[in-house]
Amino acid sequence: MTGLLVHEWVERSGGAERVLDIFAEMFPDAPVFALWDDDPERYFGRVSESWMAKTLLRRHKAAAVPLLPRLWRSVHAEARPDWLLVSSHLFAHHVRLQNYPDVPKLVYAHTPARYIWEPSLDRRGNSPIAKAGAAVLKPIDRRRAQEAHAIAVNSKFTQDRVRRSWEREATVIYPPVDVTRITSAGDWRERLSDEDLAALTSLPNQFVLGASRFVPYKRLHLVIECAEANGVPAVIAGGGPQRQYLLERARSASVPVHIVDRPSDPLLYALYQASLAFVFPGIEDFGIMPVEAMATGTPVIVPAVGGAAESITMMEGGSIFEDESVQSWRNALEKAVGIEATALSKRVSYFDIPSFRARIESWMHMTLSEPLDRKELASSVI
Repeated sequence: MTGLLVHEWVERSGGAERVLDIFAEMFPDAPVFALWDDDPERYFGRVSESWMAKTLLRRHKAAAVPLLPRLWRSVHAEARPDWLLVSSHLFAHHVRLQNYPDVPKLVYAHTPARYIWEPSLDRRGNSPIAKAGAAVLKPIDRRRAQEAHAIAVNSKFTQDRVRRSWEREATVIYPPVDVTRITSAGDWRERLSDEDLAALTSLPNQFVLGASRFVPYKRLHLVIECAEANGVPAVIAGGGPQRQYLLERARSASVPVHIVDRPSDPLLYALYQASLAFVFPGIEDFGIMPVEAMATGTPVIVPAVGGAAESITMMEGGSIFEDESVQSWRNALEKAVGIEATALSKRVSYFDIPSFRARIESWMHMTLSEPLDRKELASSVI
């Protein structure tokens, strides 16, 4: 059997793209449809784009949103697929093939659109225009979600949101993390380029680490608060529009704060290993970076709300801060640094890529009326 993979849009990096990467490996003969493709070499010409890819709307997502529900209903396929496997975090789950409307649709939901359903977690949904649009889009979004043959989600946190927003039950399948690659390298310091090694050795011997895009909802200023409460330096790695804000906050901090701009993967993994703990204060639907940190043997500090708390609790891999008081930060770091690194990195194999593939395969087999071709799946086993 041959299916069609569907994705919102292809970016050069992102957790949703990691999921699509595995889908593309599992089903090497399945074409991919996306609104547009910003990484055209990634899938070797397998991606078909919508008409929107040839317009300026691909650079202005907010302006494109009102058009997307109708666009997703007008997708054509050159040949009839046996199934659709949809990677959705906005409206991709609305997809319908105009020429084959009855093809079974399986949805892997990273989240129902946060700025429509949970504007408290996404500032894009707080404007009067966005709120008015959400009032129109919510019933459409819920109605389209009923079409899915089955829905899988990336965490229990997202499962609860799907239940509230779409009034659907969903199966939790945690997203893939390349645990094998991270754990097999040993000491990542030994794999750094001269430039990355110089960046690492310029940092303090002890520090708490934060890393992500520099955007408001990641709440990276709380990494500095954790450092100040514990009297240790902070290192913040990444890049984005809040860089200047974080630099200004660093200048006023009571402890040294170092910014590492857009680290390479090896440098990021070495930073995990060198830190006392990885502080991940954003409220995420899952959170791949905390699992990466645990794979290096580094404990993680996360908020009580969000998907990251699930992996930390399951793996006994860190601590949860209940509030942002000095005592809470001190308790969180004290608990985190007592975790044994070697045992932690072994436990995290639960989230490795082969485990994800096996769970997706099992879910699809149970969902579809006819079993998938085992040879097709076996041809790309890692």
